[in-house]
Amino acid sequence: MTAHDTIAALATPPGTGGVAIIRISGHDALAIGTRLSGKTPVPRHATLAALHDADGSLIDQGLLLYFPAPHSYTGEDTLEIHGHGGIAVSQTVLAAVLNAGARLAEPGEYSRRAYQNGKIDLAQAEAIADLINARTAAAVKAATRSLQGAFSQEVNALAAELLALRAYIEAALDFPEEENDYLSEGDLETRLYRWGERLTRLLAQSAQGRLMNDGINLVIAGKPNAGKSSLLNALIGEERAIVTAQAGTTRDIVRETLNIAGVPVNILDTAGLRDATDHIEQEGIRRTKQALASADLILLLVDGSTLADSDDPAADLPSETATTPRLLAYNKADQTPADIQANYREGLWLSAKTGDGIDALRHAIAAAVGRDEREETPYIARERHLRALKQAAQHHRDALAQLHGARNGELLAEDLRLAHDALGSITGATSSDDLLGHIFSTFCIGK
Repeated sequence: MTAHDTIAALATPPGTGGVAIIRISGHDALAIGTRLSGKTPVPRHATLAALHDADGSLIDQGLLLYFPAPHSYTGEDTLEIHGHGGIAVSQTVLAAVLNAGARLAEPGEYSRRAYQNGKIDLAQAEAIADLINARTAAAVKAATRSLQGAFSQEVNALAAELLALRAYIEAALDFPEEENDYLSEGDLETRLYRWGERLTRLLAQSAQGRLMNDGINLVIAGKPNAGKSSLLNALIGEERAIVTAQAGTTRDIVRETLNIAGVPVNILDTAGLRDATDHIEQEGIRRTKQALASADLILLLVDGSTLADSDDPAADLPSETATTPRLLAYNKADQTPADIQANYREGLWLSAKTGDGIDALRHAIAAAVGRDEREETPYIARERHLRALKQAAQHHRDALAQLHGARNGELLAEDLRLAHDALGSITGATSSDDLLGHIFSTFCIGK
């Protein structure tokens, strides 16, 4: 692979449809389109043309759209062929394009070229993939804002302020004869604190953006016959899990994804926790414990109609889940007298059968993952971004420690440089080729 190759790929999903788009990008894009069509497309105009292969056989008829560099997605000469949708016809046209001198694009290669040609930064490139893979409307909006540069602008503003602070400190280091005690100046400390406050806000917003992207795993756990399968059905609004009066009938884990406050919540209905003698049920319980070990949130469901004062709802949970956030809910409120419910107010009362309390549970789940349903998340984010922001925050704390402790100007400047590099890794200003290769390899071929 070289950056000078002309590349081509199907930009629409493979299969039968109304239109199939083949995107060609590179120096020879126009020449290849002309070779197949016998026409020279006018830039940014649709040109109707018959398409022929190298033998002169007619293979399709469609529209050619030509975007000269640098005014294209990749920043290179780009030509799109809008032909008839269908597996055979689109592959035939693509084969003719490749035979005319292009090579098949690698995953994410169009977006990588757009990044390398300065059309987008790395965070915007990732937002393209996040927009395509978004699972909720809120995630679509957040990814679109990131694609438009909202997240990058925040990161770049922080980086610019940090660069100004570095320049001030390093200038003082370079000219010690000025005898300016810059480390004692209140302005430097104030600027560092304000910068840290902005970074803290960005971290909190980015954590919300990561939730939109990755979602969470919520495991419904409890004793057999607590109503876990009924609750799953009530949450998703359909009979997804089998419900019977017999305890211990759930053996396999049932998974469904639900949109709660814009967050994709992967709900896992699990086998009831108890000492089982049946080998199949034992395997189901083993899988339950496995799911609990990777849960982001545990919904502990208790049968409210059979409560006893000595019951510990969490007694059957594996010890390794002790630090996992939990929600406690009592099911079968429709079968439980009000005076008993009044004695158990540490959890949420609901009825999976009647639907009472289900909306309250949704709000509780949103609150448990830190989502404010009244606010829109300003942009999408990835775990990689959070790690970089946390690194910057740590270097900022180290810089403040230098300011208040050893007061070593060289080490203070180095801490700020490391924080600056961490921010730069988000947008690609300071990213390695290995990181770029990993990120773009996760894209689809047509992007």
